[in-house]
Amino acid sequence: MLGSFNFFGKEIGYYPLMALIGALTAGVFCFITAKKRGLNEVKMVFLLLFSAIGIFLGGHILFGITNIGIFGAFLNVKDFSQFLYVFTTIFGGQVFYGGLIGGIIAGSVYAKATRLNNFADYTDIAAAAIPLFHCFGRIGCFLGGCCYGIESEFGFTFEHALIEQANGVKRFPVQLLEAGFNLALFLVLWQLLRKNKLKNHLLSLYLIVYPIGRFCFEFLRGDEYRGFLFGLSTSQIISILLIIGTVAYELYRKFFKKNKPETEAREAE
Repeated sequence: MLGSFNFFGKEIGYYPLMALIGALTAGVFCFITAKKRGLNEVKMVFLLLFSAIGIFLGGHILFGITNIGIFGAFLNVKDFSQFLYVFTTIFGGQVFYGGLIGGIIAGSVYAKATRLNNFADYTDIAAAAIPLFHCFGRIGCFLGGCCYGIESEFGFTFEHALIEQANGVKRFPVQLLEAGFNLALFLVLWQLLRKNKLKNHLLSLYLIVYPIGRFCFEFLRGDEYRGFLFGLSTSQIISILLIIGTVAYELYRKFFKKNKPETEAREAE
């Protein structure tokens, strides 16, 4: 909506600013909550830092995958400056789902490498922190004009959005709708965390509830360059896969892992 603002002669985008505020808020939440729950807050911080690396890489990689149609531009590169231009064009953006998946993978690798036995206790906290961060991020999207909605009589007209296609047309504020959804999801997960409900399953709950909401919000998105397959956007396809994968994992935890110790005990006899 506003795009960016000038700060001592430097142009600052609203999206990176809000994403930074969201990351700091989520980080403080994780630190304080880990300490209150008797967990090692230093390990919590390191887990977040390693996850942040995965978020950064995963977000850029998935953005590049959505631009696979222009990979051929690399064939016309004649010097290093052109290579950098093409590379930043293809991989220069971020996709939330790529960051989410990358962060989970990086966090799991850290937990495995450091033998973090109570990893699930930390992921319960992280599960609540993710929508908290995402709420700020989506507000940044609205202020910056990215991830804009469909044309609608009920909406806002962008004039200074960083994405030119968003300007001059009244658009539905899908970014604010998703920000509200993420805030509500954070509050629910936070209350479950405080009351020790669904202990060690909160990340799975998030990976089911958020994709359902995201699948619906995609119908209100107007930035059609994100890629489509079978009439669905990239994010809708990932949403379906995340729901199926999470449900399958929870079934595995409930039936296979639960019975495994009993089976091994009988075999030992």
